[in-house]
Amino acid sequence: MKMVSLFSGGKDSLFATHLAIKEGHEVLCLLSLESERDDSYMFHVPNISLTKFQAEAMEIPLIIKRVKGEKEKEVKELEEIISELVKEKGIEGIVTGAIESNYQRERIQKIADRYGLFHYAPLWKIDAVRYMESLIKEGFSVVIVSVSALGLDESFLGKVIDRKLLERLKFLNSKYGVHVAGEGGEYETFVTDCPIFKKKLVIEKSKILKEKSSGVLVIESVRVSEKS
Repeated sequence: MKMVSLFSGGKDSLFATHLAIKEGHEVLCLLSLESERDDSYMFHVPNISLTKFQAEAMEIPLIIKRVKGEKEKEVKELEEIISELVKEKGIEGIVTGAIESNYQRERIQKIADRYGLFHYAPLWKIDAVRYMESLIKEGFSVVIVSVSALGLDESFLGKVIDRKLLERLKFLNSKYGVHVAGEGGEYETFVTDCPIFKKKLVIEKSKILKEKSSGVLVIESVRVSEKS
């Protein structure tokens, strides 16, 4: 099936894209939406401009569109973009990394139904710990680039999620209720390597911006490198 992947550059959209390809679907293109607002209800914001490097590493065309990011209006903007892709590229399905957000899933499902598209959401209601273990086992290099939850401080920023860090996340889940997979924006990620990357990414320069209860790792420079 010919698919477009709603692509943020974070672990969820990348793992969903990985699974789509693994199951034999053809991901014709990636679609990254740059919101003008930092508090978008629908779209991932941190380091979204860097998805072009991930697309290069995967050798899959990337389409970047700017949206206002206003509640509900951004859904209409997405629908207009999908409509164009149906006409221009003949897409048959939409790949998303939705895990638990009914708000996102229901709205994308309505768009899919309107255009007769298959909504492929392989992570929907997945067990968070099992999912995170799969990411690590399958060789995903996932960097934490924002934190916004009790127990998640700046020490997490820039860290790659491995088994040791997963244990810390599981502890914070039991102590504070932090979602192990960061659902709801408790933490955001950026993927530098995974099985569908033909090359890997190297973060060359970054800086940390802190606020009262949150922090962001701003990636200032990244390069595409050959895998060893």
